[in-house]
Amino acid sequence: MIEQDKIEPLMTQMGRDARRAARRLSGVTTADKNRALSAIADALLAAEPELLAANARDVAEARERGLDAAMIDRLILTPKGVAQMAEGVRQIVALPDPVGEITNMVYRPSGIQVGQMRVPLGVIGIIYESRPNVTIDAAALCLKSGNATILRGGSEVAATNQALATCIRRGLETGGLPADAVQIVPTTDRAAVSVMLGLHQYIDVIIPRGGKGLVSLVTEQARMPVIKHLDGVCHVYVDAEADLTKAVAVAVNAKTHRYGVCNAMETLLVHASVAEAFLTAAAPAYQAAGVELRGCARTQQILGGQVVAATEADWFAEFLAPILAVRVVDDLDAAIEHIETHGSHHTDSIVTENLGTARRFLREVDSASVMVNASTRFADGFEYGLGAEIGISTDKIHARGPVGLLGLTSQKFIVLGDGHIRA
Repeated sequence: MIEQDKIEPLMTQMGRDARRAARRLSGVTTADKNRALSAIADALLAAEPELLAANARDVAEARERGLDAAMIDRLILTPKGVAQMAEGVRQIVALPDPVGEITNMVYRPSGIQVGQMRVPLGVIGIIYESRPNVTIDAAALCLKSGNATILRGGSEVAATNQALATCIRRGLETGGLPADAVQIVPTTDRAAVSVMLGLHQYIDVIIPRGGKGLVSLVTEQARMPVIKHLDGVCHVYVDAEADLTKAVAVAVNAKTHRYGVCNAMETLLVHASVAEAFLTAAAPAYQAAGVELRGCARTQQILGGQVVAATEADWFAEFLAPILAVRVVDDLDAAIEHIETHGSHHTDSIVTENLGTARRFLREVDSASVMVNASTRFADGFEYGLGAEIGISTDKIHARGPVGLLGLTSQKFIVLGDGHIRA
């Protein structure tokens, strides 16, 4: 445990070191970055026993502390999870390096050429809870996009993160990249978070990943820009012209594939004209999966004792559990209105065979990801081909949706002249 009076000097020094590392990263080649990333992937696979042992300690301690099932589910690391982390890093290696890309070059009447060059954001601070894969995803994405990063994981994955940090250091050394390009805060003391949020002179952007409390805290206290989402209240709307076989498959997967994730469906909306046929077909699947249904009056009329009455709070809830709110609506307008009123602008999907209806839904639903005939569980950087994601953003400025390499870069204007002066 680091003494309280040493936390601020520690975090300030980490900020300075990250800033120096960011300057060095701006000059490294794609080959250098890819070499380091490949070495990180190799180190993960080689260190699987150590990673699983460290994670087992974290999980055991979490159970002793009485953390809920959803939280424990998010922090568990398995051999498959280790392989997926390594594969995610390799996918990032295979992605084009966006840094240095020059676009939109045009000649101006003055004779100068003006365009834009893609550049790293600089130093990215990431504060997160639970998921051990965040450590690797964040490190890999930041490295490939030329950013230095400071990672502060939750106490519930402290041992796992230190084991992952060893793999990252090996990769940085192999690639000849600065050791401070990726730093993991060595204390779980919350005072470190407060100091970190004030280091605007060193950290260019903060990304919180975790519960609503964490995101709210970071948003309120950070003195630098924040990329974040607060809730994942996702919807699936079954339209009057839906293929009900597709609709059942999508709606069941969106809820039951995994519960404790931000892209799981929390509210199911069903057009009144197909409500009875759809709900009676879908209810057995939910019942078999142990999902509690909380429905509106019309849903209760159709399903009877299979559903309990929904409260107003249920329409706003991110359950992160086997609980689903169900509402029968009269038309597309009512569905869109419900999503706008109760949703979190994360991910929403429509099931329909009507192209015009689908296009209206795509245009009018104001969410970071909007889907047609697909499960909300696809709202994920890995599934979108980003290699991995550093988080989901529901902001409208800069990055939106799963944040991959492009979301961790910006553009600066460049001007090419040949002795030109302004008249």
